[in-house]
Amino acid sequence: MNRLVEYTTNHPFLVIAAAILAILAVAIELRHRARGGTSIGPNDAVRLANSGAAIVDVRSEADYEAGHIIDARHIPSAEIASRAETLKKYKEKPVLLYCENGLASGAAARALRGLGFTKVVTLRGGLQSWRQENLPLVKGGGRKGK
Repeated sequence: MNRLVEYTTNHPFLVIAAAILAILAVAIELRHRARGGTSIGPNDAVRLANSGAAIVDVRSEADYEAGHIIDARHIPSAEIASRAETLKKYKEKPVLLYCENGLASGAAARALRGLGFTKVVTLRGGLQSWRQENLPLVKGGGRKGK
């Protein structure tokens, strides 16, 4: 214990830096959990979509029409709880939610988990990260909440 006190008094900046890093690590973990839990990158999302997962776009109608992931269903974030019945066959199967930047989909994911959906994930970085990977988008109408 005496050595710890001696180290702290001899290296106060290192101790302060370590304390700040520890606090940041805890804050990042809490933020991640508040966002809705599990998020995956675009390449993992492609694999998940190819394995038969439901893909849900939680953006506005205009954003959906401007471009969305192939076979994505459109259910706005505000309506996810009331329209979750359309996804009932996916309660035990993977459901991938995405929005423009990855923030709104976290709230939608929490809502679906609260309704008993067990395998809900979000697209990390949202459609912005999808575009950065130059992955395909479809314009116009598609499957709206089917």
